[in-house]
Amino acid sequence: MTQSSRIAIVYHSPYGHTAVVAEQLALGMRPADAEVALFAVDQMTETNWEWLDQADCIVMGTPVYMGSMTAPMKAFMDASSRRWAARSWAGKLAAGFANSGGLSGDKLGALQQINLFAMQHGMLWAGMPLMSEGQASTDRNRLGGFLGLMTQSDNATTDITPPEGDRATARWFGHYLARLTATLPAVAKRSLLANDSSFIEP
Repeated sequence: MTQSSRIAIVYHSPYGHTAVVAEQLALGMRPADAEVALFAVDQMTETNWEWLDQADCIVMGTPVYMGSMTAPMKAFMDASSRRWAARSWAGKLAAGFANSGGLSGDKLGALQQINLFAMQHGMLWAGMPLMSEGQASTDRNRLGGFLGLMTQSDNATTDITPPEGDRATARWFGHYLARLTATLPAVAKRSLLANDSSFIEP
């Protein structure tokens, strides 16, 4: 690969726990020679949006409040409508992560929201292929998530929680996404749409 993949991690983290997960994802991506940028949705600038437009993969993460993503995360999605209309992100790889205080916390519902958003944009979804290694706090994928990355944070400071198993899962998932993105240059860098000039009716 002559040029490293560009991967954006977009997240909301009012208390810092989801930011820890985003940082762990990025740590896993860097050994795979990916150019990674992290963006907090409540601090987005036009330059950040332009970086997303040039990214090969966009990974989106949210805390789970009341069984759903947070309002700032939804506001970020709504703000992408101009790009949705222009199909600017179609063909890019997409993935999601959700963090909650409960072991379940209805994280699946939040991941489904992110997944549907990515499908609206015509993106390609990457799930979590790692089998659960157990249910201890040191085990990877202890929560058994497959649609995306699921992590859990106790009511404690970010140096304690999420636990090491969840952080290790995030690093593993980040490395997987970076390697996957690198293998899909033709897909991740251009739109595969019926109205593309390269499309020929069979």
